[in-house]
Amino acid sequence: MQRRTLMKVALTAVTLTTFQATVAFAENPVLKIGFVGVTSGPAAAWGISNQRSMETRAAWINETGGYTIDGTAYDIEIVSFDDQKDPKRAIAGMEKMAQEGIHYVVGPNVDDGAAAVRPVAETNGIMYFPYAFPKELYQAPASNAVLGMVANYQSGPAIYNYLMAEKGVKTVAFIAANESDPLTQRDGGIAAAEALGLEVVSSNVTYQVDTTDFTPVLTPVMRTRPDLLVLSGVSPANAPQLIRSARELGFQGVISTETAQDAGVLAEGAGNLANGFISVGGASTPELASPMMTEFVQRYTDMFGEYNDESNTKVYALEYILETLKADPSAIDDVAAFQTTMDTFEAPNPYMNGDAKLRYVGMASFGQRRQVAVPLVVNVYQDGAFQTLFVAEVD
Repeated sequence: MQRRTLMKVALTAVTLTTFQATVAFAENPVLKIGFVGVTSGPAAAWGISNQRSMETRAAWINETGGYTIDGTAYDIEIVSFDDQKDPKRAIAGMEKMAQEGIHYVVGPNVDDGAAAVRPVAETNGIMYFPYAFPKELYQAPASNAVLGMVANYQSGPAIYNYLMAEKGVKTVAFIAANESDPLTQRDGGIAAAEALGLEVVSSNVTYQVDTTDFTPVLTPVMRTRPDLLVLSGVSPANAPQLIRSARELGFQGVISTETAQDAGVLAEGAGNLANGFISVGGASTPELASPMMTEFVQRYTDMFGEYNDESNTKVYALEYILETLKADPSAIDDVAAFQTTMDTFEAPNPYMNGDAKLRYVGMASFGQRRQVAVPLVVNVYQDGAFQTLFVAEVD
């Protein structure tokens, strides 16, 4: 009898606990934000950084009671889709978001994917924040894409200017993978270099992304003896291989790229041969980082066991979406309202010290505000870690 009573009490306690947990979860409605990007293959580091940044921030928001918009606290749910850097899969991912009624999506990470999903996004009322550079995605009549980072045609001139002034660089060679993203970035880099007065001594050498021996690829480039070797649109997986081959061929000039890289991958694949390699970093430095950015880095590291510097930039997209929805709650289900709000939107930047603001920029590049304002941080790799080379702003 006593055992039965104890069992009954125990079952009642479990039922009550389950009920309370359900009620606690049900207290907040759920706001779904999508991610469509590459989390597998050679470029996986780009999308993984996105997804982990979003998941870290969402968990933090939910843990602290939700995100309040117009008096209602929402739990944030991240719905993710690995497009495997395949435009067809990117379309499938965006269609999945539309089917789930999601109006705000971060990604895709590459040009082909971002262009491919445009019709789906525009037809289904989805604002998306790609990390892709074609200007036609952000110029009228396009209106649904918002560039989530600094573009190569904005960072490239800043890097080249710095190297011309500080390193005496006069000649430059470009090499790119034989894919649309890197080739587009190469062409933009060439135009920027020539506009600054640099002599382009090699620009037509390409490689396949599955190349394992880059010595034959780089040999004709090395014969041109450039001061600067630009790895246009290089993926984190290919960068250390190219750097190692260039150095083993005797190249002593500067190597740079306008894409974000992974210090751990560079250390593993190129070691000290990568010292001096210049790349675009995450949008923060120890001097710029606010206490909230410091806590974000710690939470990310606790959650995933490591941190990617690029997440200093990738943390921003979700914050921009939520803060813009807070500014105009009607935009939760109405992207036209979101677009209107973008023109005058401004909010404190929680990830930077000082009086920095979240705001949409891009008038100079696109003729409309279709880019998030984040600092341009340019890094140099040294002995296993990135160091800040310089910081700039773009519009």
